[in-house]
Amino acid sequence: MMTKSIYAQLFDKLDLGIRVIDQDRKPLIYNEKMRAIESMTFSDFTDRPFMDVFQFQNEKESRLIQALKYARVVENKKQTYFNAKGEVITTINHVYPLMDNDEVVAAVEIAKDVSQMEQILRDKRTNEEGTRFQFSDLLGESPNFVEIVEQARRSSRTSSPVLIIGETGTGKELFAQSIHNESEREGKAFVTQNCAALPESLVEGILFGTAKGAFTGAIDRPGLFEQADGGTLLLDEVNALPLHLQPKLLRVLQEKKVTRVGEAKERPFDVRLLATLNEDPLEAIEAERLRKDLYYRLSVVSLFIPPLRERKGDATTLARFFLRKYNNRFHLNVQQFSDEVLRVLQSYHWPGNVRELEHIIEGAMNVLSEETVFDIQHLPTHIGERQSHSHPAHKGLSKHLHQEESLPERLALIEHNLIIQAMKANKDNVSQAAKSLGISRQNLQYKLDKYSK
Repeated sequence: MMTKSIYAQLFDKLDLGIRVIDQDRKPLIYNEKMRAIESMTFSDFTDRPFMDVFQFQNEKESRLIQALKYARVVENKKQTYFNAKGEVITTINHVYPLMDNDEVVAAVEIAKDVSQMEQILRDKRTNEEGTRFQFSDLLGESPNFVEIVEQARRSSRTSSPVLIIGETGTGKELFAQSIHNESEREGKAFVTQNCAALPESLVEGILFGTAKGAFTGAIDRPGLFEQADGGTLLLDEVNALPLHLQPKLLRVLQEKKVTRVGEAKERPFDVRLLATLNEDPLEAIEAERLRKDLYYRLSVVSLFIPPLRERKGDATTLARFFLRKYNNRFHLNVQQFSDEVLRVLQSYHWPGNVRELEHIIEGAMNVLSEETVFDIQHLPTHIGERQSHSHPAHKGLSKHLHQEESLPERLALIEHNLIIQAMKANKDNVSQAAKSLGISRQNLQYKLDKYSK
């Protein structure tokens, strides 16, 4: 008994959080530092499953459970999760299985709290700098989102072009900034241009630069490639570029030299190009909004950002982040969402994706004052109404568009549904399913890959 007491005192003196759970997932050790990190006590675990206490969606999200079941070791990895009060916790973790005669009998987690530092850095980037997003700012635990973040992180090691594909509001520019800031070009220029916002008569001069006298009023001015030299250039909505200019863009990318409008001098540059698309690239090619050869050049690495409706569980994760963000910005003390709000956030279709979610939280926080709970009446009425008009795969094809749903978003739902039906009818034979849908096998394979991410 004395030995046990000594160990308990020792663990409580450490400035690291320590948690040990047994095969029944019950806490054996839960030291003072870990209780402080999570603002919890042993009683929070009483009569509650471990998975419910920390609001994990599945066992794969819990490193401790993975250590118990598969003897997996994790070292020096960041983890973001929620405590029993719904507060966001971020730690740097080491997780080990504890063995007895080659059998796992328990698992230990050793954690260093970085929650406050993460919040300060994230709020600084989000609220002040605005262009300093990093991978740690890409919040989400759903497997398809985690996978695409990891792909993006790996792509940051090279200078190959990256094509980022996703619906409006999915955070394509955040991915682009994260790739830049994780790369060797961090600290160098990050130049971004929305191609849809460029007047057609000025596009070429803005992209490639102009020489004095090239046309009335023209001056010597570097284009985007020269401005981004040594750094990264992001062309947002690249499919909005005039088709006749796309071959010149392709040539510039291949030769890594640019010629200003009105002069013959070639100027070399060192730029990593990132580009975004808000539509299926094959549809853009078929509709002659994007040249096939340019697409192949841009898509050395292709990242398909999943829409929020396909990121199971991430809506509540993001909502809690936005709640904290606007608590700080508006000097409020809204501590949590009601259970009903969490249910609605989870089931809502989110046609505007993460951007829509943030705007809804911000809008609601504008009218809150002394409340400590974000309740259902604080949500816009159309969200509550839409819960009776959900979008299961077999319904909703003939319903009217909802207030914040665009035609392309509805068409994407219909397309996904028809593909599912065709694959089932043809017993997952891609060639037969493509034939029944009246499209090429290559096109169907692309769409299957897109919808599976």
